[in-house]
This record gives sequence, structure tokens and C-alpha cells, in this order.
Amino acid sequence: AIAEVATAVTKGDLTRSIQVDARGEVAELKDNINTMIDNLRLTTDRNTEQDWLKTNLAKFTNMLQGQRDLVTVGRLLLSELTPLVNAQQSVIYQMGAEEAQTLRLLSSYAGADDGSHPIKLKLGEGLVGQCAIDKQRMLITDIPEMAVPISSALFKATPRNIVVLPVLFENQVKAVIELASLEAFTPLQITFLDQLTASIGIVLNSIEATMQTEGFLKQSQQ
Repeated sequence: AIAEVATAVTKGDLTRSIQVDARGEVAELKDNINTMIDNLRLTTDRNTEQDWLKTNLAKFTNMLQGQRDLVTVGRLLLSELTPLVNAQQSVIYQMGAEEAQTLRLLSSYAGADDGSHPIKLKLGEGLVGQCAIDKQRMLITDIPEMAVPISSALFKATPRNIVVLPVLFENQVKAVIELASLEAFTPLQITFLDQLTASIGIVLNSIEATMQTEGFLKQSQQ
């Protein structure tokens, strides 16, 4: 039994363990091998998660690099991000540049044209507005039945989890993202979202700075 499991491990199968009864030194050997397999599995899983994080962070960085339109960035971001973290509905609100203390809907994913998503939100209004004030991620797991449903042509369902994320640049709120899922967000997905929002903050700030520069240039030409 020990030889069989050890051979499976050398072939990459880390789901096996030695289950036979043993005594003395053989029992100690069995326990040590089982512990070794558990440690290998944990290390492999951790490395796989780190690879997933790095790969997808690089993917979004490359995808958004060079973009100069905020609406396009919002649409691209939600269309790629929402299915990646197994969410089914999402919105992104941009902190108003011209209207202070106001968040404006930049883009939505799988939203309905029935006014379910407000076009504007004030700071402190709803979870999105409160997130913009607190500058802290919010994870809501006990969703009331009257929440905006995730819907398709075949069904409507109340989301199980909602996460609200501030997009910051140098501690200034640039946007707020809200994602709704029929499943619970995993710790890996939450870690990814936290790291991604930092990268998005840099992109949004760069676009805003470019737009501002272009605006000044037009004024000077006029």
C-alpha cells in the first residue's frame, strides 16, 4: 500500500493517502508519507493560486494599457472581470470630476434598462456611496429578497454575495465597483479583486490626467 501511494505521488497524483492499519516503524512511515502528501498538496495549491493571480493581473494591465476613454475602460473591465470571478452582474461608478461629491454610472454588466442602476449617486448614498467615503471593501453575504435580481431570459434569482470595492489612487477614490454573484466569493477571488483595484486606480488616474491635459491644450489653442 505504501509503495502504491508513493508511486502515485511521483506521477503527480496528490489525492491519495495510505489508509491501511500498521504498527511500529511502518505506522510511523505511513504517517510521515501522508503528512508529506498533504504538505505537497498545500504547496501545489498555493503555487497554482499565485500563478492565477499573477497571470490575470498581468492580463488586465495589458488590456487596459493605452486606453484613453473611460467608458471603454469601464465596459472592458466589467466584461472580463465579472465572469472571471464567477459573478453574474456588476456596475462601476466613477467619481465625478466636474460634479464633486457625486458618483456617475460608468458602465454595467448584465444590467436591465429599467432604472435598476441609478445614473448618479451621492457620497454616502447606498453601499456604493458609503464605500466611496470609507475607502474600504464591503462583502455582503446576507442578501435581502428585494435586492436587484440577477436575471436572464430563463430565470431571475437573488444574488448570494455582493462585493463593493473602492478604486483608489494615492488614497483618492477614482471609482467604485460592485459585483453580484449567485455563489460565495472565494478568498482567492477577494484577494485578486483587492490587488486589481490598485492597478485600475493607476489606469483611471492616467486617463483623467491625459484628458485634463488635452482639455488645457484645446483651451490654449483657442
